Amino acid sequence: MKDLQILYAPRQRGHLKKPKWIIILISLVSLFLVCTYVYPPQSFSACYIFSSHGCKALQSWLPPAPTRELTDDEIASQVVIRDILNLASNMSANPKISFLFLTPGALPFEKLWDKFFQVIWGRISMVDAERRLLANALKDPDNQLFILLSDGCIPLRDFDYVYNYLMYTNTSFVDCFEDPGPHGSGRYSERMLPEVEKKYFRKGAQWFTIKRKHALIIMADSLYHTKFRDYCRPGMDGRNCYSDEHYLPTFFHMIDPSGISNWSVTHVDWSEMKWNPKSYQAKDVTYELIRNLTSIVDSVHVTSDAKREIQTQPCMWNGRQRPCYLFARKFLPETLEKLLELFPKYTSI
Repeated sequence: MKDLQILYAPRQRGHLKKPKWIIILISLVSLFLVCTYVYPPQSFSACYIFSSHGCKALQSWLPPAPTRELTDDEIASQVVIRDILNLASNMSANPKISFLFLTPGALPFEKLWDKFFQVIWGRISMVDAERRLLANALKDPDNQLFILLSDGCIPLRDFDYVYNYLMYTNTSFVDCFEDPGPHGSGRYSERMLPEVEKKYFRKGAQWFTIKRKHALIIMADSLYHTKFRDYCRPGMDGRNCYSDEHYLPTFFHMIDPSGISNWSVTHVDWSEMKWNPKSYQAKDVTYELIRNLTSIVDSVHVTSDAKREIQTQPCMWNGRQRPCYLFARKFLPETLEKLLELFPKYTSI
């Protein structure tokens, strides 16, 4: 080893000749250390001859195994992300929640939302639209939380319940799970390398509820956004990849996996196994329906491969299990009158 320097200072100049066994021993130790560095303990099985504990001790003592060299853009991106994540939480004196509606036109449930709270809605017309919404909402320093909803979303709880549920947890509610099937990892393109590896590729609903620091990170990111813009789109390489389903789940799984919940607080019913979720008509809207939605305490994902694996996780809020959903979609405009009638009842469930 180049950096290994062995110093030997004999007491008497007359005994300079070293025993051969010492030289042999030092050579063997040096060779062992070189081999262990080149072949880390995972693949170098000699240390297991004596004890597996010896491997762990050796692994912690040795320098880390060489990893992939980051690109310049990746280094710059990680510096910005790290600094934002390490920012102290600067709660304003008047913390607010910003509701962001992604809608192609007028909000059909405006009257229902008006019962939920008073606000003036704007129109903005998938990932870039979300970023524009966030950019405008971030202008108000009091906005500490950002909720993306669609024009078919309705509130399942009253405002106070929603405010307390979201404001008093450090988690951002971003849906994220691993789907090995054709509608999950099957959409991945190797053109995203080296920054986005297939093992990190995730899927999730686009309807997020995020903390301010995560909103800032989304706005600061250009590297990963560009990768998804260029290499995750319908009809590319024979795949239909949709950035709104993959960009944020993959992005946050890579940069802050412990900071997200892995489920969305907006309920969507995919039980019909169609390209679009179940749409609720007026005849579907009952007190029992809303009560059932507000009673769900487990988040469920189903993979798109032949196994159709059901992935279930409890909805944990600050360490304890609580109802998962604060909002629901996809309700048709014809349900408005029934919802207005039921609103005072179901929000007190």
